[in-house]
Amino acid sequence: MITIGQVADYAGVTIKAVRHYHERGLLDEAPRDPSGYRRYTAEHAVRLIKIKTLAEAGVPLARIKELLAANPDQFAAAATEIDRTLQERIEELRRTRERVAQLRTGDRLFVPSHVADFLERLRELGVSQRGVQIERDAWILVHSASPDQAAALVAQKRAVLADPEFRAIYLEFDTALEWSPHDPRLDPLADRLRRWMASLSATHGSGSVDAARHPVLDPFVARLIATSPPPSPSWQRLMELTGQ
Repeated sequence: MITIGQVADYAGVTIKAVRHYHERGLLDEAPRDPSGYRRYTAEHAVRLIKIKTLAEAGVPLARIKELLAANPDQFAAAATEIDRTLQERIEELRRTRERVAQLRTGDRLFVPSHVADFLERLRELGVSQRGVQIERDAWILVHSASPDQAAALVAQKRAVLADPEFRAIYLEFDTALEWSPHDPRLDPLADRLRRWMASLSATHGSGSVDAARHPVLDPFVARLIATSPPPSPSWQRLMELTGQ
């Protein structure tokens, strides 16, 4: 007759595990001796070792009692089923690892590579992290609704950013995120954007201006973007000044 600590040591588990197996009905509680201590037998030790072996093999505790009472054919069938479940879990873990690995790539977890490349280009140009995040969230919406449209719009925006004047305006808009809505620099910045639009219209026609100012979006995405609040009070003021 041995104590709970001794039977736990013999089977290679903790006392807490032995008590847990008692609670789950996997291991019968040992009778108490006259002093009130539970005394375990070799039968308890053998069953405890079986429970530990099955648990370490990946068998859920809920299935262990069934397997311990199964005949050889039932045991083999159950083992096959458990193995299939484990394979599914392994595949799920593999996919989870892939998603975790994608986290290291930052924006590429949320948007396709051509959008992520565009966001990286914005960083190279000096756009703030907040500005890049604003762009990224908008592209997530557009790409989720229409991947083909997102690709076309990214190409369009890359082309517009190739213009040095628009690029300078874009960077100043980014800086203006932190300005007060009463900042005196907002009016000149809005005027600068209007002049650029006017020059674009004079050079390429009104169609280019319309495309630059109002790209055709999926109606659902357009509504989502329209209902999003401006990222800052200063941008709200710029939108009012420019009519964007």
